[in-house]
Amino acid sequence: MDNRPTTQLNSSRLDLLYRLSQAFNSSLDLEEVLNRVMDEVILAVKAERGFVMLSELDRSLEFKVARGMDHKTINDPEFQVSRSIVEKVAHEGQPVLTSDAQKDDRFSMHQSIMLLGLRSILCVPLLIKERTIGVIYVDNTMQTGIFSPSDLDLLSAIAWNAAIAIENARLYQLAVEKGRLERELQVARQVQVSLLPERAPDIPGWEIVATWQPARQVAGDYYDFFSIDNGSQGMVIADVTDKGMPAALFMAMTRSTVRASLESAGTPAEGIAHANKLIASDSSDGMFVTLFYAELDPVTAELVYVNAGHNPPIYIHQIDSGQYQITNLGRTGIALGVISEVEFHAKTLKMSSGDVLLMYTDGVTDAINPQGDSYDEQRLHDVLLSHASKPAECIASEIITSLQNFAGDRDPYDDITYIILKRK
Repeated sequence: MDNRPTTQLNSSRLDLLYRLSQAFNSSLDLEEVLNRVMDEVILAVKAERGFVMLSELDRSLEFKVARGMDHKTINDPEFQVSRSIVEKVAHEGQPVLTSDAQKDDRFSMHQSIMLLGLRSILCVPLLIKERTIGVIYVDNTMQTGIFSPSDLDLLSAIAWNAAIAIENARLYQLAVEKGRLERELQVARQVQVSLLPERAPDIPGWEIVATWQPARQVAGDYYDFFSIDNGSQGMVIADVTDKGMPAALFMAMTRSTVRASLESAGTPAEGIAHANKLIASDSSDGMFVTLFYAELDPVTAELVYVNAGHNPPIYIHQIDSGQYQITNLGRTGIALGVISEVEFHAKTLKMSSGDVLLMYTDGVTDAINPQGDSYDEQRLHDVLLSHASKPAECIASEIITSLQNFAGDRDPYDDITYIILKRK
């Protein structure tokens, strides 16, 4: 029994709490803070073992520190404590003290207590503005009555200081991780931009304009241009069925695979089929990519294309002065990466003077306004028909203006990418 006067005892505990507060808050390293908390708690209440658990996003409790009075880590901590007590404290936000859990009526039906032979137990919540972020649990399996209400008060006070230090360290860790992720995404975006053509090809008698606007810092959309030995111009537009970093990585792999396959193939259909086989063998997570590939002979104005599951490009054919007809270039095969052995077909289109071809990803037509409506294909048709007589640059600008007016301040729903090809 402690025979010191109450004032002296309170003064000593205040000094202890002040020292612990300084110790806990002297670092923003979460692991270091948790270890300090655990060691100081075990020492302060003379516990045999101690555990700190923190709440995850799904509100489950995860063990962060499990140590004995010898400072050694306790293995398999989830099997070493009374989960019923821990969950009760975490759920209710109220501390628990039992001098002999084996005989305590509150816990007599809990098997973990009986099987582990637990005796004296203290468990207190880690609270931040009445929000439980975790619990501190200490026990003694050898002695009964080792913890008193005074120890409970002390541990609750320590937990109040510890909760602030732990939350600060955890927020700092999140900020550091977010900053690191932001830097990684910036680098990834730079790499991705470097994979896109610096400029559209300059072909006499033709206008080509490309636009790429990722919904996030990186995208699953891409486009590509490359020259072919026979004098034709190759054009690719593709959309990976995902967003963010996984889609960006898959996009980079697809780009290199498609380029290499088309360069060594006899026909566009053979090249796309070979690319599909390679992509399917690498697509372990079920990812796939829709793709439209076109080869333009600028002299004959013939366009040979393969549509691998991509949304149909829009062909605007001038049938009379100021009069246009719209045709969709439908699919000639399935998306790349779904099935390895697939046959693709090519079709041919001959473009006349004034004709326009819009190749685009579904981020254009899937754009959403504040009311939740989709931009849809009809609005895109209206813009194209209204401005088809203008240069390709103007058509591209009108599409962006129309999308911005439609979506307002709403964040982009998906990546927006398109290529406009116009015969002068």
